[in-house]
Amino acid sequence: MRGAVLDVAFPSGPLPAINEILRVEWDRSAALLAEVQAHLDEKTVRAIALATTSGLARGVRVAATGAALSVPVGQAILGRVLDVAGNLCDGGPPLPPETPFWPIHREAPPLAEHKAAAGLFETGIKVIDLLVPLAQGGKAAMFGGAGVGKTVLVMELIHAMVQRYQGISVFAGIGERSREGEELLTEMKRSDVLARSVLVFGQMNEPPGARWRVGLTALTIAEYFRDQLHQNVLLLIDNVFRFVQAGSEVSGLLGRLPSRVGYQPTLATDVAALQERIASVAGAAITAIEAVYVPADDFTDPAVTAISSHLDSAIVLSRSMAAEGIYPAVDPLASSSVLLDPLVVGTEHAEIAERVRETIAHYVELKDIIALLGVEELSQQDRRIVARARRLQRFLTQPFVVTEAFTGTKGRSVSLAETLAGCRAILEGETDDWMESSLYMIGTLEEAKQRETARKTA
Repeated sequence: MRGAVLDVAFPSGPLPAINEILRVEWDRSAALLAEVQAHLDEKTVRAIALATTSGLARGVRVAATGAALSVPVGQAILGRVLDVAGNLCDGGPPLPPETPFWPIHREAPPLAEHKAAAGLFETGIKVIDLLVPLAQGGKAAMFGGAGVGKTVLVMELIHAMVQRYQGISVFAGIGERSREGEELLTEMKRSDVLARSVLVFGQMNEPPGARWRVGLTALTIAEYFRDQLHQNVLLLIDNVFRFVQAGSEVSGLLGRLPSRVGYQPTLATDVAALQERIASVAGAAITAIEAVYVPADDFTDPAVTAISSHLDSAIVLSRSMAAEGIYPAVDPLASSSVLLDPLVVGTEHAEIAERVRETIAHYVELKDIIALLGVEELSQQDRRIVARARRLQRFLTQPFVVTEAFTGTKGRSVSLAETLAGCRAILEGETDDWMESSLYMIGTLEEAKQRETARKTA
């Protein structure tokens, strides 16, 4: 035994297969499961434990189960909280005996069965719907360093989907803090989402084996709803980097040589094993929204580049925008979506999004000159662009429902049509004589107009 790594001898008979589950027959009430990762010789396997091994002694009997880890799936687990092995963690009643179980290691759907994204996934969040549209049946991720708002944005997306989306939600908490898990559960109960959701947690204080496999557990549950019940599924993963990090820990514990920046040599394979199973097939789709921690704000990190190669939409969160109080701190220039195409979103949407990006990009180019010489030294044309870019940035801020308790501001959900109308009005100069503060943390442009009217009358 070395921490979570167990070497198990089988003196007779065939060795258990790779990814097979072993059951440790120790004297604790909680079962200890371990997953086979390597065959050391003809009689010994090396396995990674999926729970803490504290108190485990040498010489304990281990039974091979003959199968991979299987977890409960289906209608019975809706509204429940599970761990990596499918055990209930919410203190509720046990699952009915007829509940089906599926193994967590499954093949991705064949490419011939894949179905193209069937439409846009409107969120009600202005900056996302305008600049980074999400696809139904696609994969989107939010990239950001520590403390720029990834988890808050995921929670707001969960809340936003309740009104707009009739389907099943599966949440995978990979390496989540216990506090975040409790907040999410409370928020989902408060907003009546829990009855159509499943929460699967492998928390930060759990061994790397549990954090490494919890994403596959959640994905297996989502696949059952997609393949057997033909229901659309929203899969939310927070945080995919912790999945890679846990895989790196497991790789090191197993004695494998590290790859670039200390990551596991199987980094691309591990990420693909998770991401390629997120797909749309005829009749139903899994739509994934993932949070990705960016270590030290380094977007060239191997884990970040491996994850981003699988995505349709990349939402990049900016620390400098968060420092300016612009929330959600989505960087309009670094974020991208393959759906922002006139053939997909329509000519009007694509043109407005392009003009918004051009205006903000021009402002960013002029920032250094403004810092040195002041805005008065710019040409009249440049001053106009700067003023409109700043108003656009403020208009794309939005109060969230999940932060009402902290900010005291009621959350807003804005339709795409209202977002486009507001941006068009700002680009065409209708708000040039308005105060910037009138556009900050609002929903529609009509709300800003009311603020401005109230200011002038006061």
